[in-house]
Amino acid sequence: MSEPTPTPAPPSFDLDQDHVDLRAWVHGFAAEVIRPAAAEWDEREEFPWPVVEEAAKAGIYSVDFIVAQALDETGLGFPVSMEELFWGDAGIGLSIVGTSLAAAGVRASGTDEQVAEWVPAMYGTPGDLKLGAFCSSEPDAGSDVGAMRTRATYDEATDEWVLNGTKTWATNGGIADVHVVTAVVDPDLRTRGQASFVVPPGTTGLGQGQKFHKHGIRASHTAEVVLDNVRVPGRCLLGGKERLDARLARARALRDGSSLASSGTGINGGNASMATFERTRPSVGAQAIGIARAAYEVALDYAKTREQFGKPIIENQAIAFALADMATSIEASRLLVWRAAWMARQGRTFENAEGSMSKLFAGETAVRVTGQAMQILGGNGFTREYPVERMARDAKIYTIFEGTSEIQRLVIARSISGAPIR
Repeated sequence: MSEPTPTPAPPSFDLDQDHVDLRAWVHGFAAEVIRPAAAEWDEREEFPWPVVEEAAKAGIYSVDFIVAQALDETGLGFPVSMEELFWGDAGIGLSIVGTSLAAAGVRASGTDEQVAEWVPAMYGTPGDLKLGAFCSSEPDAGSDVGAMRTRATYDEATDEWVLNGTKTWATNGGIADVHVVTAVVDPDLRTRGQASFVVPPGTTGLGQGQKFHKHGIRASHTAEVVLDNVRVPGRCLLGGKERLDARLARARALRDGSSLASSGTGINGGNASMATFERTRPSVGAQAIGIARAAYEVALDYAKTREQFGKPIIENQAIAFALADMATSIEASRLLVWRAAWMARQGRTFENAEGSMSKLFAGETAVRVTGQAMQILGGNGFTREYPVERMARDAKIYTIFEGTSEIQRLVIARSISGAPIR
């Protein structure tokens, strides 16, 4: 007689002790260091060097922190920590984590040797901070990465790449020590003809264009990056020339219908920008959740203590139901983000664009929840005496950057239908 099949253990949504400790640690830093400084740096619209210095001293702005979360077997390290940092403040939070996007660009396309060389160079040490910047968007391209105009030309005589073009909306652009730049190496192949390059500190020809004065996330530095005959050594091509040449050959064969295109070009057809964004979308969704949760908590506390007509306003059904919807959307967003982060860490394919789903839903949740928080606070919510006004301004970017909501819907629609939707 065969043994009965054991009943599988029920799934658990409890965080393990390491994640609980991580959340408490980052939350404490956000509460004690970030929040007290948030309004000041939002008004100043400057990079908050003193706060990032404190993050470096605490070990949050560091290579070790990034590596620890990247090696987390569950994939939840980044979402848990991002939510807490951005619960503190989105502008300062983005100043702390902005370098990680450039680091993700190196990890997505670079060799082990390049990761070991350039990622530490983006962080420096306490007292000698460094920054990284990921430069992909362009003034006339926006969401259409296939319209990228920045060009990289190989100079065989010197084994150098020459970069020319203008990047825009670059976090830390121009003030960073290390810039990671995506450029076209073969215009005939559109997105498949792109590659990523590291521009080392002090490289001649790289400069900052205009700095943008933004609606929200104002403590985060955002600017244009101008590349005027920027020459970088051949070793600065992420992945190396041999791998690039092989990928371009496959792409040309695919374009020409040749049987030589027997192996794929990897995620997003070898598109360097999209490979980076795919890695970061769940973490971006977690940032949006942090903002939404912060605004919800302010609104909930206000509704419990603010009295109108002789009772707390939370006893009015309209207010209570609004808070119920806010709480539900936040919880749903978190589950989508955690699932996508877990799938990515396990090497699961996003068959239905789960990464885009998580970023889309969380970003739109942040906009709805912060707006509703302002409504619950009434006139107070519209003033800078209460933080929800700043949170609402900060939230809007999450339906725009790293892929607009419309682009996320397009990615999802293509994934679920298999159709070339345009």
